Amino acid sequence: MKKIFNRPLRVCGVVKNTGAPGGGPFWVQNSNTPPTLQIVEMSQIDSNNQDHQAIIESATHFNPVDLVCGLKNYKGQKFDLSKFVDPKSGIITTKSQDGKSLKALELPGLWNGAMAYWNSAFVEVPLKTFNPVKIG
Repeated sequence: MKKIFNRPLRVCGVVKNTGAPGGGPFWVQNSNTPPTLQIVEMSQIDSNNQDHQAIIESATHFNPVDLVCGLKNYKGQKFDLSKFVDPKSGIITTKSQDGKSLKALELPGLWNGAMAYWNSAFVEVPLKTFNPVKIG
């Protein structure tokens, strides 16, 4: 039990899905661990897998818009956050530079790997708290 609970904690404020494209909170099954709550980006989804597509289409909430983190253990010591990363969770994305389409390998990001083995909770927050920061 100590191994399960003695981890960094993230509480993610999520908004209801209004049909916009994007990732969201899902249960994820990794190879040798029980399912965990994770943030899944669209680029992590196998677009050819109909089961995955059905899950995405039924998503009720959108990526976190607020995040609160607990970074210390029960003794008040800082966690070594590198021990809670899934190094296999890098993703390949499409980017552009100078009008050219490029494929980029992204290392485990904040949502989709760097916090893979944190304890996570998702809390619905009002849509008005969502202020997109990505610019097309």
